[in-house]
Amino acid sequence: MARTPSEYSVHLLLEGGHREEVRFPNIQEFQKWYGSELVPRSTSTDFISVPIKNIQGEYMVVRPSSVVAIRVEPVFSSSVERDY
Repeated sequence: MARTPSEYSVHLLLEGGHREEVRFPNIQEFQKWYGSELVPRSTSTDFISVPIKNIQGEYMVVRPSSVVAIRVEPVFSSSVERDY
């Protein structure tokens, strides 16, 4: 039986080696932001807002042209981390 992720951790790798992590409640929310905000402005140096819904009173803006890579990782709240 396939498990369903409780959220998705999106890692933004930025120019200069900086990394930021943002969490989305589901993959559709990420795809909506990615398709409507980031992709259309991919060469822009103007700031766009990155949604941070799980942290009260905090926000993040990024220049789309400085995003070098994106890694999307499913997070399972019922997962047990094991060190082997």
